[in-house]
Amino acid sequence: MAQTTRHYVGIPRLWGFVSLAHPLSLSSLCDVFEFLQERTLLAKTPLPFCPNITLVNDDIFNWECEVIGPDDSPYKGGRFSLKFEFPAQYPFKAPKITFLTKVYHPSVQTSTGEICQDVMGPWAPTLNAQHCLQAIYSMLQTPESDHPLEESIATQLREKPREFEKTAKKYTKDYAK
Repeated sequence: MAQTTRHYVGIPRLWGFVSLAHPLSLSSLCDVFEFLQERTLLAKTPLPFCPNITLVNDDIFNWECEVIGPDDSPYKGGRFSLKFEFPAQYPFKAPKITFLTKVYHPSVQTSTGEICQDVMGPWAPTLNAQHCLQAIYSMLQTPESDHPLEESIATQLREKPREFEKTAKKYTKDYAK
């Protein structure tokens, strides 16, 4: 088995120096700076429903985000943590996003927090983390059974919506504090 050598890059920032433990396989260093610019913009002008975005272990390619549940949904008042893992090919390849907070939703795998990729729609390099956050917020605002990872929850949403709402509210109260 051949051993591959990985090259890493450090990116200077205004508030210090971050060493990126991520292979330098982006198409160019310009992509890294665009990515940093995207992160900086979200930090300076956060989305109203996403007050916190932190780097995991100072790794620019791994974020933990907090999304506040929409007022007009069973997720009202909940604070949901999500993990964003950006691949080296970003923005040409979508980030992997998972809920760290347990959530009762047909498009989220209850045991792993995996989000159905169809919720995000087809990925294109023009999309970004803000798009992903808005898609997740929209998913919480209007749960649908069209793209289920949890078929039993999707069935409950279609056939017994009040029961679904009651269970989603209970999960929000118990886990999304």
